[in-house]
Amino acid sequence: MKTLRIIGVPEHFNYPFRLLEKEQPLLDKGVKIQWTDESRGSGQMNLALRNDEADIAILLTESFLKDFEAGNPSKMIGFHVETPLVWGIHIRANSNVNSLSELKKKHFLISRIGSGSHLMALVLAKREDWNVEELTFETVGNMDGAKEAMDSGDEGIFLWEKYTTSPMVKNGTMKLIGEVPSPWPCFVIVASDKALEEFGEMIFELRDRLYEISQALMENHTNAKTLATFYHLDQNGLEKWLGQTKWCTQAKVSRSGLNQAMETMVDLGILKSKLSLELFLADNRIWIED
Repeated sequence: MKTLRIIGVPEHFNYPFRLLEKEQPLLDKGVKIQWTDESRGSGQMNLALRNDEADIAILLTESFLKDFEAGNPSKMIGFHVETPLVWGIHIRANSNVNSLSELKKKHFLISRIGSGSHLMALVLAKREDWNVEELTFETVGNMDGAKEAMDSGDEGIFLWEKYTTSPMVKNGTMKLIGEVPSPWPCFVIVASDKALEEFGEMIFELRDRLYEISQALMENHTNAKTLATFYHLDQNGLEKWLGQTKWCTQAKVSRSGLNQAMETMVDLGILKSKLSLELFLADNRIWIED
């Protein structure tokens, strides 16, 4: 029995993968799916793909493209979430600051360099017309690391998906002072070149089954209660999230959409140059629309 290792953040976006793991659709072919939560984000998961510690990772679009440009031996096999990610802008709860305009120091708490929390700081700086050279970064690992830093009086800004952090906002650990959406679809499914060679067609069968699960979830109006129970989040908040979120259900991408996203990333300094889609997409397994 082989094991196909899949990793992603322990957040509601990835519930379809938890159902996929429960179903185990490849057992009859001698392959067991193993899901692992990775709270440290996309930067850490890119490293796991590089180090052969994972076969498939669910990554933020910007983080994967940046790491692919830097040599990550992996390919995108499809989108997982087609809509943008809405990042909450957080500071410690007892700070005197209540708005972005009051921030004097542009110091960010990030999971790691190259992670979404790092790269979205560049998006925020561009939107607010801040001088990028004035930005400073402190690595805290994950949401718990940010909480620890804030508890000790750190004045850093922490960017994280706003519904995931909502319990910490409610319990007085963090203060939400704004939001910044990603200017592109937020999550991609990425497989290492080694995994694509080893598992071949089964990876795409798995992806297509995932899309069927995601489609069924979006048609089920009891999702909010299920997700709230599973992830210990507020049901009303998840109802709002479901209203603005679309899981991907087809193996297709927009050439113009991806090119526009990469042009924005180049402008932000995330990418050095725009990449050819054929370089990072799994060959002939994704329908590319103009």
